[in-house]
Amino acid sequence: MGEEDSPHVPQRMPAGAASPDDLPDGLLVADETGRVVVFNAAAQRITGVPAGDALGGDFREVLPLHDAEGRDWWRCVAPYEGLSTRTRHPERALFLPGGAEVLVTAAYRRDERGRVVRFSVALRDALQRARQERDRADLVSTVAHELRSPLTSVKGFTATLLAKWHRFNDDQKRVMLETVNADADRVTRLITELLDVSRIESGRLEMHRQVVDLPAEIRKVIAGRVAAGDPADRFRFELSGELPELWLDPDKVDQIFGNLLENAVRHGAGTVTIVVEPDAHKEGAAVSVRDEGEGIPPEAASRVFRRFWRGPGGNRRGGTGLGLYIVKGLVEAHGGTITVQRAPGGGAEFRFTMPAGAPDHAV
Repeated sequence: MGEEDSPHVPQRMPAGAASPDDLPDGLLVADETGRVVVFNAAAQRITGVPAGDALGGDFREVLPLHDAEGRDWWRCVAPYEGLSTRTRHPERALFLPGGAEVLVTAAYRRDERGRVVRFSVALRDALQRARQERDRADLVSTVAHELRSPLTSVKGFTATLLAKWHRFNDDQKRVMLETVNADADRVTRLITELLDVSRIESGRLEMHRQVVDLPAEIRKVIAGRVAAGDPADRFRFELSGELPELWLDPDKVDQIFGNLLENAVRHGAGTVTIVVEPDAHKEGAAVSVRDEGEGIPPEAASRVFRRFWRGPGGNRRGGTGLGLYIVKGLVEAHGGTITVQRAPGGGAEFRFTMPAGAPDHAV
């Protein structure tokens, strides 16, 4: 048997084809004799076993697994001696020899006689799943907390108005209804943020690109904040140099600026300065949003764009802590990057880039 036909040598992949090493989960594949023919990079990372030691070895020795009671898992399930009708094992938590917990799924490929010709085992790091579950629990807790306050207010005012409508004059009714309206807007913003987080994490963020006048979009967002009650002299806009043609999603650009300005006003102080200039490195545009507040501690800079980050003021400043996470996702969806650093005059400076586009790049 030549090297090409040996079951102990991984098959060569054609150029450009997907490789098992591209998979995020660990993958072990054994042939009809139980010898390992595939052992991808994720499997090496999870088990600590080099591929060179795994390939050609018996899968039971390469990947010894035990259940919570210490029983040899492969002896229990007997993959090659069990029922010929069995096609897979559902995911369950098992343990490596060192005690590390892994999530294991297995599947069979059989010939016409029901004999196993291929046995595949998928591995996932249980710690990663635990982190994901904690993130989901944090998200649910945060959403419940953020929804409780406005919904309690809406319920209280509407119940009061329904029960005692004739006891209030028109001005009092207006104040109550304006509060209900503002709280309804708050709930709507929260739901929108949650949908954005879901689309970013699942890779389902749709982009509708067109030529965008970046300075005009910024001025529009600033005008909107001023119309909502912010002092006009709170913002300063600077345009430095001529910008290239930019193909961007205007709605998402407005969302990026809106969140950054909201963050600067809520967590910063003094004048909020927005600087737009050509980005010589990437032939696009670079935008900086600076405030004059306390700034962001260096040790917190790496956490700023994570979910639920609320800045030095914590919960006292309000907000869900999702705004900057969404900003990062929207900037990266355009092909740009975003960073945070100390502003020249103190405070925080968020700087992001947008690459130049062309009509044939529009989506």
